[in-house]
Amino acid sequence: MQDRLHILEDLNMLYIRQMALSLEDTELQRKLDHEIRMREGACKLLAACSQREQALEATKSLLVCNSRILSYMGELQRRKEAQVLGKTGRRHSDTGPPTERSPCRGRICISDLRIPLMWKDTEYFKNKGDLHRWAVFLLLQLGEQIQDTEMILVDRTLTDISFQNNVLFTEVGPDFELRLELYGACMEEEGALAGAPKRLATKLSSSLGRSSGKRVRASLDSAGSSGSSPILLPTPAVGGPRYHLLAHTTLTLAAVQDGFRTHDLTLASHEENPAWLPLYGSVCCRLAAQPLCMTQPTASGTLRVQQAGELQNGAQVHGVLKGTNLFCYRRPEDTDTGEEPLFTIVINKDTRVRAGELDQAPGRPFTLSISNQYGDDEVTHTLQTESREALQSWMEALWQLFFDMSQWKQCCDEIMKIETPAPRKPPQALAKQGSLYHEMVLSEPVAPGGAGEGLLLQDNAISAEIQALLSSYYSDR
Repeated sequence: MQDRLHILEDLNMLYIRQMALSLEDTELQRKLDHEIRMREGACKLLAACSQREQALEATKSLLVCNSRILSYMGELQRRKEAQVLGKTGRRHSDTGPPTERSPCRGRICISDLRIPLMWKDTEYFKNKGDLHRWAVFLLLQLGEQIQDTEMILVDRTLTDISFQNNVLFTEVGPDFELRLELYGACMEEEGALAGAPKRLATKLSSSLGRSSGKRVRASLDSAGSSGSSPILLPTPAVGGPRYHLLAHTTLTLAAVQDGFRTHDLTLASHEENPAWLPLYGSVCCRLAAQPLCMTQPTASGTLRVQQAGELQNGAQVHGVLKGTNLFCYRRPEDTDTGEEPLFTIVINKDTRVRAGELDQAPGRPFTLSISNQYGDDEVTHTLQTESREALQSWMEALWQLFFDMSQWKQCCDEIMKIETPAPRKPPQALAKQGSLYHEMVLSEPVAPGGAGEGLLLQDNAISAEIQALLSSYYSDR
């Protein structure tokens, strides 16, 4: 991934925009323009970040933007090839078989993401060894859709990495492949003095005079700006933090279940890697799916329904085919008012459907029968339509439903619950971090218009700009 990101740095963004314009795809062009603007802003802010957590957030945003741009570029290339083939007359339908039936689309949602950690006994129980921290997040990709989780700080006090996000993907087919990638960056320790108690900082502050304190602060600022190592705080690496791919896995339709499951992770880092984490090698999550055939009506109309053994012509109802049920209402308006249906006919993979003759004599009713087995008993309902066209429409909807059930499999047994993800919020403003001296409070105020006031205003402006970028970044998620 890092090599791909370095290649991306040299790409001509104008060429990408022109390709999107030539395809006249305004939605893809809007997405691409947004990610390019976010990428440019993240690059500028990364160079201006003075706090470690802000730099990690900016680097994470840059990595996600680059991944999305690469994904959109691949989609642009595929559409461009299809456009060229269409203009030259080389269509797939000209040489291949006729178009086959396609399954309905749907939504999938992954939630309750947890990645267990495997610490050594001396680290977790006995609290021995150096205390290191890592910043980690998950990148989730399904086709051209790319989502990310919040960044979490991890150390040996945690037994697992828990992500609170519910990640939703729309317009998904049953052949989807959801790739999960765990990225991590090791946070360097700031030295023993940076973690000293605040009472030590207070004593040291009172032992230094105001003029001496100013001279020390000036020396620290000048050392940091000149590029040399400051006295107490090491200079951050040029280019900001670097995330490493720690582990990954791919989830398919077989992993969908209305419950909590454990899946294997493929580890991509080793113990010598600076961002290495003691991963257990598994990820726990809930992966739910909702095919559109289960949540939206696929057919409706007037029917006359007769059950086997009834001598009458049957009741005239308004039928609605939704999910694995044919709901029969008294009136069409009952579907909107929430009225209970008169009765329901179950449609599942074991249901047998048979249509009457479509070319029968005029005046004969157009019928189809639906049979279900309940133990040793078979229950058959005969449905009469108003015309041959209506019969064809109902039969097509039923065959499409059977095909969708064969493709989505366990997702059509019952409707799985999917909660709409809450809007992402930008990270809260973090307290300023630095050396022990920067944590002290100098009692002498800064003179208006002085150099100290300029530094303070500049730092506040950078922090405000970072928060504005992050707010814009998460508002579109």
